[in-house]
Amino acid sequence: MESLLIFILDLFGTAVFAVTGAVKGVRHKLDIFGVTVLACCVGVGGGMVRDCIVGAAPVAALRNEQYILICIATGIAVFYTAKYWMRYRDIIQFGDAVGLGVFTALGAQKGFACELSFTGIVLCGVFTAIGGGIIRDVLVGTVPAVLKSDFYATASLIGGILFCLLLPLKLPFFPMFLIIAGTVTGIRLLAIHFRIQLPAAGHAKP
Repeated sequence: MESLLIFILDLFGTAVFAVTGAVKGVRHKLDIFGVTVLACCVGVGGGMVRDCIVGAAPVAALRNEQYILICIATGIAVFYTAKYWMRYRDIIQFGDAVGLGVFTALGAQKGFACELSFTGIVLCGVFTAIGGGIIRDVLVGTVPAVLKSDFYATASLIGGILFCLLLPLKLPFFPMFLIIAGTVTGIRLLAIHFRIQLPAAGHAKP
C-alpha cells in the first residue's frame, strides 16, 4: 500500500512538472513538438540527470515507460487547452510544490541507496527536483528561474539536508518520505504565500 501511494505521488509529480514545462512552451509560442519536449524535460529530466550522476543505467524514465507517456500526453493536452491552464496558476503552483517535495524525497533516497556521502545525497535530491526545470529554461534561452531569486531550489536543499540529519534515527522509508516531502512542500508554499525570495545581485555597472 505504501509503495503504491509513493508510486502514485511520483506519477502525480511527473505530470505536474510536465504541465509547467508545457505551459512554458506555450508562452514561448513553440509548436506541439516543442511543447511536448519541454513537458518531458521537466517531467523526467531531473531524474535522468540524477541517474546519470549515480551511474544508474538505463535511467528510470527509460525503464518505466509510464513516465514518458504521461509527459507526452500532458504536453499534448496542455498545447490544445493552454488558455484554460493559464487561469489556474495557483493550482499549478500547489501541484508544483507537491512535486518538488516528492522528487526531493525520492532523489535523496536514491542517493542514500547508492551509498553516497551526505553531500551526494543532498545533491541527488536537489538535482531530481530542479534538474528538469533548468533544462527547460536553457532550451528556451532564459536564465533558469532557480538561479535568480525564487525560493525554490533552497526548499529542496533544506529537504535534502533534513533527510541526512534524520538518517541516524533509521526511520522506515515511508515515514521518512512523508517527512521530507511534506517539509519541502510546506516551505515552498510558505515562500509563495509570503513572497519569500533570496537576495539577488544588484544591477550596478562594473
